[in-house]
This record gives sequence, structure tokens and C-alpha cells, in this order.
Amino acid sequence: MHELIPGEPLPRDGYPFPDHVSHDRRGPKAPRDRNTAGKDVARILDAHFARASALPSELAHVFHDVYVPIHQNEHIAAAAMRPDTERACQTGRWLVRHGTDRCAVTVGLALLAAVGTADDFPLIKTIALLSDRFGPLAAHAFERQPGGVESLLWLAERVSGWGRVYVVEALCRIDDPAARPWLLRRACDGDFLNGYFAGRVATVTKLHEALACLDTDSEMVDHVGRLLHQMSDCAGMGLTLAHYPYAAVVLEAHARAVGLLSPTIERYFTISVLTQFLMTESPDTVGCTTAQQGALRSAYLEILDRTEWTRTAREGLAADDDRMRWLADHRAPGLRLRAFPDREPDAGERCS
Repeated sequence: MHELIPGEPLPRDGYPFPDHVSHDRRGPKAPRDRNTAGKDVARILDAHFARASALPSELAHVFHDVYVPIHQNEHIAAAAMRPDTERACQTGRWLVRHGTDRCAVTVGLALLAAVGTADDFPLIKTIALLSDRFGPLAAHAFERQPGGVESLLWLAERVSGWGRVYVVEALCRIDDPAARPWLLRRACDGDFLNGYFAGRVATVTKLHEALACLDTDSEMVDHVGRLLHQMSDCAGMGLTLAHYPYAAVVLEAHARAVGLLSPTIERYFTISVLTQFLMTESPDTVGCTTAQQGALRSAYLEILDRTEWTRTAREGLAADDDRMRWLADHRAPGLRLRAFPDREPDAGERCS
């Protein structure tokens, strides 16, 4: 699948896996005491490594009926460090490369995340493309090793959903200057789950200090719009604009910069949602003063009602673009935008 679309996330994150028949039923549940999660796996590994003649292939099917954590786990990591490091690495490599059950592959990846080396990066990158399942341990493996930033950036371009959350959060924790240009321009892909890391990206990259780039960097303008959109509606997930100290500064810079660009459907949608946010929320929630809020609202509305922007939105609606249809039915009536004549919303419509 990766060879067919080498620079993009796998469709449906690679699901269904080849072992889906044996995993149709719900597997073992996580223990009530989360501190004990991973102990069953560690016991199996200890027993295996206690036998000098035991082969990695003997572990191929022994984890299916125990709870296997998909995140870094202290018990499994400790079990990986007790035997000879090279033996633990060889076992992990065999399980990742030859395992036919996701549980065994996960344990193999956990071994490499704990004791693997940079030589394991190509193998880890490949399995990590199935990022919903293997992304957390792969991100930990890269984060732990010097030089892992390059692999994280490679992976970040090729994962979405939860996998993207795991990878971007790892990049933010590392806070390597080499990752900041990517984080400033490409971290958010528009998925709802971006709300978990959008505020962290804005903070780690010192976005407020990089705003001068907006005048000449349309990619960054669009990404800042996505960051602001996520931070306007991510309560309970991540840092919101209400608690971001530079909210007003970034909003003002975005409004100024996006107004200098040609319209696109994404830009129209983003600033429409931000305008609605500015119209319906209190200044404290927006993260600015009443005067700043009013000025921002007026600036965005002026852009949205320009002739060229109106034409772009109407063309998107005529082409049945989900975002434009959702705006027309659920947001534009309140905004009174020129682009959308009043119409009754279709039953059950949602923005995807």
C-alpha cells in the first residue's frame, strides 16, 4: 500500500489488518489497575529470555490472549533490558518483520522502542505507517534516539488521525529547532484530533515570534488558520485561545495576512468559522479585549464579503463541497454572508 501512495497516509490507516479475523472479537481488557498493565507480557518475555535456546519464533502466538499495551510501558521496557541487549533487539526485529499477529508485532516494537538502535529506524518507520496501532511505540522509539527527529518528520507526513497526534506530540516534546519549520506549516491537517496538539504546536514553535513570515509565506498563513480554528474549539483536548497568551496577536496577524491572499475554499471556511467564533463567544473565551474582538470580526467579515471570495464560496457550494454546504446551512445565516442565499438545511447534514 505504501508503494502505491509513498508520500501519503495509508487509506483507513491500513485497516483491516491481515489478522482481522482472529481479532474480530474484543480482546483482553486493560486491567482495572493500570499500573499492572504490561506485567503479563513482561512475565512471558522473562520466561522466554530465561531459556538461552529459545527462538524469537516461539513468541509469535503467545501474546494473543493477554492485554498488550500499545504505548510505552515500564514493565515491558524493563523486561527488554534484563537480557542481553542484542538478543532483545534480535527478538524485537524478528517479531516486527515476521509476526503475523498484531499483538506479537506490538511486543516486538516495544522491545525495539526500549533497546533498539538507529539501525532499526527503517523497520520501525515501515510498521509505523499503520500508525493507529503502532504509532505510539514508534514515536517513542524515535524520540528516545539521537537523530530521531528526521524519522519523526518523515512519518508525520505519512500519518493522520491518532497516528498524527502521537508523532506531533513527540516532535513537540523534543523541541528540536530542525522540526520547527514543519511544525509551523504542516502539523495540523484539519482533522478534529488536531485539537490535542494545536496549542502545543503554537507554544513550542513560538508562533508569536514567527508572525513576520506570514507576509511572504502562504503555506504558513493557511496553517496558522488551521491552528486558530482548532484552538477555538478544543476545550477538554488541548490549549484553547482563552488560555493562549498570544491569541489576539496571532489572530490579528492572520486576519491581515489572509486578506492579502487569493481566496480558496479552505481559507473561506477557516475564516468563516473564526468569524462565527468571534461573534458568539465572550472576549475572555476569544483571548482578547472587546475592542480587539470587534476589530477582528470586522476584518474577517470584510474579506468574506469581497466579490472574489464570494464567488469562490458559491462555486464551492455549487460543486457540493461539504464545507461550503455546512456553512450555508449552519453558519452563514447567522453571519449574513453575501455568498449564501437563505435556504433550509438538508436533514442530517454535517461537516466532514
